[in-house]
Amino acid sequence: MQNQYPMWKNVLLIILAVISLVYAIPNLYSEDPVIQISGNIAEINTDTLKEKARDALRQAGITYKRIHSLEDGIEIRFKNTDTQLQARDVLRNDFGPKYTIALNLAPTTPQWLRAIGAEPMKQGLDLRGGVHFLLEVDVESVVNRRFEGLIKNLSQDLREAGIRYASIRGIPGDGVNVQFRTLQAMEDGLNEIKSKFPSMVFSRMPVKYTINANFSPADLNLMRQNTIEQTMSILRNRVNELGVGEAVVQQQGATRIAVDLPGIQDAARAKQILGGTATLEFHLVDHENDAVVAMQTGSVPVDSKLYKMDDYPILLKRQVVLSGDSITSAVSSFDQQTASPSVQIQLGGGREALFTKVTRANIGKQMAIVYVENKTSMERDEKGELHRVTRKEERVISAPRIQSALGNNFQITGLTDLKEASNLALLLRAGALPAAIYPVEERTVGPTLGKENIRRGMVSLMVGMALILIVMLVYYRFFGLVANIALLLNLLFLTALLSLIGATLTLPGIAGIVLTVGMAVDANVLIYERIREELRNGLSPHAAIYAGYERAFSTILDANVTTLIVGIVLFAIGTGPVKGFAVTLSLGLLTSMLTAITYTRAIVNIFYGRRSVKKLSIGI
Repeated sequence: MQNQYPMWKNVLLIILAVISLVYAIPNLYSEDPVIQISGNIAEINTDTLKEKARDALRQAGITYKRIHSLEDGIEIRFKNTDTQLQARDVLRNDFGPKYTIALNLAPTTPQWLRAIGAEPMKQGLDLRGGVHFLLEVDVESVVNRRFEGLIKNLSQDLREAGIRYASIRGIPGDGVNVQFRTLQAMEDGLNEIKSKFPSMVFSRMPVKYTINANFSPADLNLMRQNTIEQTMSILRNRVNELGVGEAVVQQQGATRIAVDLPGIQDAARAKQILGGTATLEFHLVDHENDAVVAMQTGSVPVDSKLYKMDDYPILLKRQVVLSGDSITSAVSSFDQQTASPSVQIQLGGGREALFTKVTRANIGKQMAIVYVENKTSMERDEKGELHRVTRKEERVISAPRIQSALGNNFQITGLTDLKEASNLALLLRAGALPAAIYPVEERTVGPTLGKENIRRGMVSLMVGMALILIVMLVYYRFFGLVANIALLLNLLFLTALLSLIGATLTLPGIAGIVLTVGMAVDANVLIYERIREELRNGLSPHAAIYAGYERAFSTILDANVTTLIVGIVLFAIGTGPVKGFAVTLSLGLLTSMLTAITYTRAIVNIFYGRRSVKKLSIGI
């Protein structure tokens, strides 16, 4: 018959509704404020940590829900954030600097739901609270490095061309000055470097036989903007590694980047990961010269550099055999032989062939692994004025002996604890920042305002739904009841889908859901008005139902597709809250088409399809 679905289709629709209910249920559970305690691997005993934490909290009169073990420590759950913050201060004083006391939020979703991947929706900074950073990027350091590279390239090209020059020096903010010995040498040098560097801007200086080489303003601006964009890309990678969904990373002004991290409570940990500039360099150990003598006399070979490893001097070749740029994967683990923390490395950045070649040629010799990090601090100059100074800190992690040619996979040992191994692996995976960054502004946003936003958003959603349900029920009678059921199913499907894909709910996202609820009944109104029109034209009830659904479908599809295109464009070019609105709107359109067309027709078919009908309860 016209108005009947086959049994398999009805069963499929029921199964889909049940699955959606299961994946939407986790959003009914709240989150517990927790404190996570971890420490050095060799010292961790979870039973001891539990007992120590219990004693400290008991003496301070602080109540908690429960304590359970983690892989590298323990986790303590509390009833509210006030108690959590109180307990953090107590535990920090009791455990001391050897342990890391981190704040977090843990879901209370039952284990059987989490086992099948049913997790609640993440919440944005405006709903859940979190940390806001405004970071300044030291773009001028990148420009200065480019000028240093330009000085080396100019001197090398002039030497290769046999053109003698007196000096090459960089002028801060004004390019590079090259002074020649004769007028002819200056003319020959200018022609030579113009041919090698056609995009540079050259000018003659008042100083005798001197020319100035500089980047064009457009190139300098492009260089600065590329630095900002590369920094933003790396920060996004690090945010993903931190497990923060839909964090906002966007440029603010010429040299600043704003970062919003929803749900993060430990600002120190987040700042350490975001601002970390750590990377690795691999150097061959210089066995031809004595490191102790070099340190005592201060005479270091030109092609070597003096370092310290475990407070002992060590000479390394200046040539970088491999850098962190060539690392495509880094995972913290344990060395099977020593049970000490290590990082498993996988190469794929383009220099692994050179790395394999060098290690093959130096079997039996030592290769040092240097941990490199840029740190920024405020220091006073001779006049007592504060200036921001960036220093490069280098530390030799280990200098193992090369046993065989190293390929694309190997491990790094010599790390102090699992936390250092985990941080190093994270920074290597995300990539090293092209320039140092430092916080200009740091704000911890509490969830109090978020709770009020959620309450108001839910009130607006419920009021809007209630009005729609009443109007549809009064105006369309039984068919209005069917539309109301479809509307509730639409909200269920949308919640389940957002939870399943790990979307982040923001205040604009709630606005998108409210808008979707309002638009969801449009399709049913079109269908029902078409059915009423066909009834007025003299068609039988069954024929009118069939014609109403079939003839209204193209109109519904056209209207939803045009709105969906807008949602896709918003998602493609928008960031943060705009994306949240686009996601809920786009998914809401898809779920509303499913419920308003397929589910309503299935219910109508079940009620009217197998019996003779003389009149429809559709409000006329």
